[in-house]
Amino acid sequence: MQSFSDDSAPPEQTLERPGGIALAYHRVQADNAASGPGVVFLTGYLSDMSGSKALHLEGHCRDRGQAFVRFDYRGHGRSGGRFEDGTIGAWRDDAIAVLDALTEGPQILVGSSMGGWIAVLAALARPDRVAGLITVAAAVDMTADMIWPQLDGRDRATLRRDGRLERPSPYGDAPFVVTWALMEEAERHVLLRAPIEIACSARLLHGMRDPDVPWRQSVRLMERLAAEDVRLLLIKDGGHRLSDPEHLALLTGAVDELSAIATPQSASMEQPSPAAAAEQEQDEKAGHGEDN
Repeated sequence: MQSFSDDSAPPEQTLERPGGIALAYHRVQADNAASGPGVVFLTGYLSDMSGSKALHLEGHCRDRGQAFVRFDYRGHGRSGGRFEDGTIGAWRDDAIAVLDALTEGPQILVGSSMGGWIAVLAALARPDRVAGLITVAAAVDMTADMIWPQLDGRDRATLRRDGRLERPSPYGDAPFVVTWALMEEAERHVLLRAPIEIACSARLLHGMRDPDVPWRQSVRLMERLAAEDVRLLLIKDGGHRLSDPEHLALLTGAVDELSAIATPQSASMEQPSPAAAAEQEQDEKAGHGEDN
């Protein structure tokens, strides 16, 4: 759930949020009218926008002339604010602010790990703006379903008493931090206990060897989504990050597929007029007679 920062590349711009918090982001403007909807990448817990999936998608969208945005939530990466003050609701609001201020028209939301949870929440808040949903190892309801059950009695007591708990992280030197404020506030945003009224197409990717987020969490998400066009791809040998070249190819393939679905060709451009169709039919019949 954590990635390494790329300190060599300063953020292109920042988006000001209430309280004087600046969200760092990188944006690629669309330069092809037929490139389809824009793409917004949402990172995982304690991760940042310099991860391999975000950078790979940015390059892919740039090559296609497709709009793309990646950003850091408050308290993450290069954005302002303290991580300890962040909650699921606050990070959801950051994502919605990015969607509202930095994008135009329909968008495909791509959420990795906790970003999958945030992406679903943002899609619920802006159904008219979201044309597709892609999740990678979606950690929906991670606080209730994954973090809390893994804490023993001592850790739970420390978290309640101190408001903060640190544990070693397998993804870097920085500790895995959990706050009591995060755990409490997240209860207002749990999703998998009821149907999720999202109608857009969705593609869910999950590694079956994921040690952090059980792949059955994505099965539950698929079952809860109201949309009919929802597909789950399970990668038997895949871990949590799914950032190997073959996994990144699956991710860009999902983006291209949903882009095509969200950009139907005009019927008037695809089909001839009734008169032209009749003339074409007569020509075809005449041609068949000659062949016989």
